[in-house]
Amino acid sequence: MIYKTDDEIELMEISAKLTSGTLAAIAAIIKPGMSTLDIDRYANEFIRDHGALPSFHNFGGFPFHICASVNDAIVHGFPNHQPLKEGDIVSIDVGAYKNGFHGDQAYTFIIGDVAEELIQLVKITKESLAKGIAQAIHGNRIGDIGYAIESHIVPYGYGLVRELVGHGLGRELHEGPDIPNYGQRGKGKMLKENLVIAIEPMINLGTEDNYTDEDGWTIRTADGKPSVHFEQDVCIKKNVPMILTDIEIIEKSEKANDNLNSSYY
Repeated sequence: MIYKTDDEIELMEISAKLTSGTLAAIAAIIKPGMSTLDIDRYANEFIRDHGALPSFHNFGGFPFHICASVNDAIVHGFPNHQPLKEGDIVSIDVGAYKNGFHGDQAYTFIIGDVAEELIQLVKITKESLAKGIAQAIHGNRIGDIGYAIESHIVPYGYGLVRELVGHGLGRELHEGPDIPNYGQRGKGKMLKENLVIAIEPMINLGTEDNYTDEDGWTIRTADGKPSVHFEQDVCIKKNVPMILTDIEIIEKSEKANDNLNSSYY
């Protein structure tokens, strides 16, 4: 685990806030008929215009600038030419590298009207992220975060993806430790002040089982049912976690866009 200085955390917050700003800008323009490749180009320009580089581009060979995971895609979705349509849900995952540090954030958008069960899935997944973040304080353990997320999800019978986890964040996009979305209270490595982590529940409407698509990156649900993904960057502090990303500016843009469904608030 790599602990940051206060000065490094200030730099990390700039990168994290840029991912939030990118997602807020996407929230303002996303609509039916737009392709995820259009969004990829837009995000690339937005990040570069703000003096940063897209963290995901060429990371491990990933050929795009964002991950765009539509409907049954859980994470790592390839942007493509297929137009988004009414009733789609899409997770946009953004990374930004600036001043030597990465920010990393994901948000799931609902395009227009969808079934009530999907609205609930988005709502509960987002709530589970907040539950996990609340446990990200000095002296707690990694299992406390996972338990908070898992215990919020289990009563709904959703599929909680276990193979994919959150992670440490800093000069590298993925640092230790792994942050699972399940666990036992009081178990796992102790969280200490100035560790920065990305917490990111990935929750499926149906089974937790999944597979990797032919592109070698996109991970999809085994039963073809939708999946939801939210992510924020958090710095471990005493008593209260320091959230480096800004979900509220994304929500504000989402609510202002008539093409998006924000009825779950």
